[in-house]
Amino acid sequence: MKFPGWANDNMASSAYMAAAMFGYVVNDALVRQVGQTLPLGQIMLIRNSLLVFLLILIVHYRGHWPQIRQVFEPRVALRSVFELLATLTFLYALMRVPFANTAAILQCLPLAVALGAVFFFGERVGVWRWTAIVIGFIGVLIIVRPGMTGFTSASLWLLVTVVFAAGRDLLARTFPKSLATTIVALSTACIIALAGAVMVLFQETWVAVSLANSLRLAGAAFFLTGAYLCIVLTMRVGDISVSVFFRYTSLLWAIFFGWLLFSELPDAMTLTGSALVISMGALTLYREGRSRNAQSR
Repeated sequence: MKFPGWANDNMASSAYMAAAMFGYVVNDALVRQVGQTLPLGQIMLIRNSLLVFLLILIVHYRGHWPQIRQVFEPRVALRSVFELLATLTFLYALMRVPFANTAAILQCLPLAVALGAVFFFGERVGVWRWTAIVIGFIGVLIIVRPGMTGFTSASLWLLVTVVFAAGRDLLARTFPKSLATTIVALSTACIIALAGAVMVLFQETWVAVSLANSLRLAGAAFFLTGAYLCIVLTMRVGDISVSVFFRYTSLLWAIFFGWLLFSELPDAMTLTGSALVISMGALTLYREGRSRNAQSR
């Protein structure tokens, strides 16, 4: 669908971003529900097998099969490994940390990517960005609150998740623009499904899947696929420096579903830390988006 004009393009891009965040949070909520009765490897195997099926249909529809050999390219394979490690650590924490807290801690990912770009790509960072990074990570410490009442060690696994996810995103920056995102997503889904199968075979006992959990896993795969597609559309339509602010709607959805499904609400410290993380992350993404747009003109 084409949206002519700056205003309409940016409205469309923002809508796609908000829809993507909704899809990711719904996927997480459904997986957390299923995780109360099914082991982690079985969840990964079933959900990602469904995801592989949906992505194959999309790859076929978009005519991306000629690029399928790219999944064996070392950078693409390594990115998939980082995604797998991020998935494992995230799902472990998802079952043990208040739902909104998981989303809040993950909001520091743009700051981690900005920090990683300094060390791995030699990007020059001014005072404003260093300030944003430092303040953002102070916000994370407020959410995690190590050594204080309410601290859970599982929160530290979310910080490990951020490290792996940052490595994934930094690797993606090195991919040629001609490489289809659907191929990258398919590679990742296959590796995670394979890892789930290995865990089921060697570490876990298969648990009978109820109809309710089957529907939840099918829904998780559907919403995750939709989120992938919406992210692609976000990058192709409108001004990224505008749509990037809608990335943080994920926290609002996480608070809502945490209350609705798990009877959880974030406390004052979590909200305070989240405000710091979101404001600094949004500032970083906004300035990066403006810089990229200026360079492309």
